[in-house]
Amino acid sequence: MIEAGDNRPMLEGLRVVDMTSVVFGPYCTQILADFGAEVIKVEAPGGDVFRHAARPARTPGMAPGYIALNRGKQSLLLDLKQDADRSILSDLLCDADIFIHNVRAEAIARLGFDYDSVRELAPDIIYAHCVGFGSGGPYAGLQAYDDVIQAASGTATLLPRADGDARPRYLPSLIADKVAGLHAAYAVMGAVIHRLRTGAGQHVEIPMFEAFSSFMLKEHLGGNTFDPPVGDACYARQVDPHRQPFPTRDGHVSIVPYRLDHFTKVIALMGDEAFAREERFATLEGLIAGQADLYTRIAELTAGFATDELVALMHANAIPAMPVRDMADMAQEPHLEAGGFFMRREHPTEGTLVEMREPSRFSGWDAPDPAPAPLLGEHDRAYRND
Repeated sequence: MIEAGDNRPMLEGLRVVDMTSVVFGPYCTQILADFGAEVIKVEAPGGDVFRHAARPARTPGMAPGYIALNRGKQSLLLDLKQDADRSILSDLLCDADIFIHNVRAEAIARLGFDYDSVRELAPDIIYAHCVGFGSGGPYAGLQAYDDVIQAASGTATLLPRADGDARPRYLPSLIADKVAGLHAAYAVMGAVIHRLRTGAGQHVEIPMFEAFSSFMLKEHLGGNTFDPPVGDACYARQVDPHRQPFPTRDGHVSIVPYRLDHFTKVIALMGDEAFAREERFATLEGLIAGQADLYTRIAELTAGFATDELVALMHANAIPAMPVRDMADMAQEPHLEAGGFFMRREHPTEGTLVEMREPSRFSGWDAPDPAPAPLLGEHDRAYRND
């Protein structure tokens, strides 16, 4: 248990019983584990399906995505259709601070682990339910995956706005799952603080659709912020087809002239002072009206520079810029390497792994290296008497 004034660092002493799978819930509990919580991952026979996703894998059931999302956890294999295994879970919950799962409400109730049943075992427990859609709307109870949420939230229509290809498309990331996992992490920690202050546990529902819609609509609600609307949805700058990486002699570069006067400054730095000084760009209104021409001229000029040369020129003049890196090269990214973002260590079965450290830094706590992601049922002996 975790208590106020116990002098333990960060989340040490917090016990989490984790019955989530895939990305949403496991990302939340991976964060909790990184911050020192004890996380017991309860898996059904066959294990978390993400163990077998995102090949390649050296060992069946140890796929890269699973490894990234489940370090620092213990794995306990339970068949909750069996009385003995339900009894083991009940015993765990008696001593848990947090129970988090993504089982649909009807199914978890049939197993006897709905909120009312669990708080009879542990009255002050924080019961976190990761769901696809919130319980207050007509989609409640429906299954949800990242693609479904990107579609339902309007996100699949953003790329068409930016590039003119009318086909709706998904962003190539499990972004809805991961955003919902972040929401779950801070929602759970809010409930922990509430319990420290009041002594009371509670039920916490984290719906992926609402979490991701909130995330995306921060800027893209746009003119619909007002009732009646005063303009179009979407943040125009983000869906501007001209606002893309610029070509260079040897690749592409991101240059962000965030202040309007930076557009002409960037163009002048690359040698076309005459264009930068044109009368039409002398006012704020002119800069706004001429953004398409400004982006086009920047792209024409960057093509004559090497990427590193251009980045150095922009940095020397306080213009945000970075080279466009290929995802395949990120494991050797120089800034991340220099700052210790990556750690290379030996996994007991998977050999040498490249992993990402917890990115936040604290003056009063050094994050320990988390335990490696567990094999299925690796910690069964610690919780079984048979």
